[in-house]
Amino acid sequence: MITLSPLRWGKPYESLEFNDVVHFDTGEPIAKVGTVGGGIVGRDMRKAHKAREALLQLSPEDLIEKCKQAAQLFENADLKVGDSVQTVDDFVHQQSASTGLPEHMCRSNMTKNSFVLSNMDQILDCLTRGLDLSILARGYGEEGRGVTVSFQAQTPVLGAVLPNNSPGVHTLWLPAIPLQVGLALKPGSQEPWTPYRMVAAFMQAGVPAEAFGLYPGGHDAGGAIMTKTPRSMIFGSAQTVAQHAGNPRVQPHGPGFSKILIADDVVDDWEQYLDVMVESVLSNSGRSCINCSGIWASRHTKEIAQALAERLGPVDVRPPADDEAQLAAFTVPAMATGTHAMVQQDLAESGVTDMTASFGEKLIEREHCAYLRPMVVHADSPDRGVAAKEYMFPFVSVVECPESEMLRRIGPTLVGTVLTGNEKLQHAAANCVEIDRLNIGPIPTNRLNWLQPHEGNIIDFLFRSRAYQIAPMPVAAAGA
Repeated sequence: MITLSPLRWGKPYESLEFNDVVHFDTGEPIAKVGTVGGGIVGRDMRKAHKAREALLQLSPEDLIEKCKQAAQLFENADLKVGDSVQTVDDFVHQQSASTGLPEHMCRSNMTKNSFVLSNMDQILDCLTRGLDLSILARGYGEEGRGVTVSFQAQTPVLGAVLPNNSPGVHTLWLPAIPLQVGLALKPGSQEPWTPYRMVAAFMQAGVPAEAFGLYPGGHDAGGAIMTKTPRSMIFGSAQTVAQHAGNPRVQPHGPGFSKILIADDVVDDWEQYLDVMVESVLSNSGRSCINCSGIWASRHTKEIAQALAERLGPVDVRPPADDEAQLAAFTVPAMATGTHAMVQQDLAESGVTDMTASFGEKLIEREHCAYLRPMVVHADSPDRGVAAKEYMFPFVSVVECPESEMLRRIGPTLVGTVLTGNEKLQHAAANCVEIDRLNIGPIPTNRLNWLQPHEGNIIDFLFRSRAYQIAPMPVAAAGA
């Protein structure tokens, strides 16, 4: 059984207390993880400047090359992780066993993280809008217009309280390293695998070990990261996001409420877009903020919901090693039963219909875990409560709404796919402040272009643009 120790600026720490990571279905321990308290995190953050100082010894170009090496190591190599040598298959089995994700989804998320590292030069070029990265490293420079520009790092390290639900979100903190900003990470209790393996790959590729802190522990460890780092990310519920709203020190990532809007000019041909809808709802077992939780149209909504139900309703539980498995387990059964109860409350509202009711029981309970099978509901109006809901399994509400009201009624939408050839509506969607990522045309909500920012630009989060003027000064005499 593998043991994972906290990492304090590159040095393993012998913990006095350990937590077990258990198999989602058998309850058997598969790993021991050493924990730390908030006090240790707070003490380490006093030395956070050394993480950035170590990274500044290498140029951004050198670090980008090391990211590319780390990508290959992460995806293909045997790596020293904790007290063991971890193969790729070990990683996939361990991650699946603790998170409940089917193994092929673990491999897919692994590929996604590797892709971001492999293409870090292009990604940073887009995120910085073509800025010479040496300007970020030095703090100022000539942009090419005869004007000195300056960007000031707002923190020596990026803190992150990481989630358990989807390993793909780790792509959001990876650019910190080539930006010469260290990392202070609290791994998820059930998904420590990605941050530990990624840090191992970075260090094997030659990134200074002093740049990395891994702090598994309880809420106090996460709280210390949030309060002691000048910039941090946190992943959680809508309540978590609301708690940190307006705080420039924190970038919260929560539910996406991603949607597909089918405009009047194409809605009569909705069958052409059924595959786009199914993929958007079902991919990654519906666990991602980029999964579609709402499909809006002015007509044919009952037919759309019925067709989706016929595609999604039969999806059933399969073993995690099955390449056809589409459902992830809830490793905490109470989360599944609680979610199921909330859905039943949604269905009790007038005007809401369960279109998958004929496809059998949705809640599948086992001794140590539970599953929720896909659900499609129809809402006859955006006034129905379910129209604004998102759940962590393949769940979608098909909402009947006049096209003229859609953009002002959809609410916060991380990814909005708008199916229309109407240029006026396309322009209105582009100006809709409720939509973060906008897709015009049949692009599934789960398909991201990594050359564009996702949920906020990390450059804008970590650096501040400021004025910087230089005038000639006399050179001081030697020994003065």
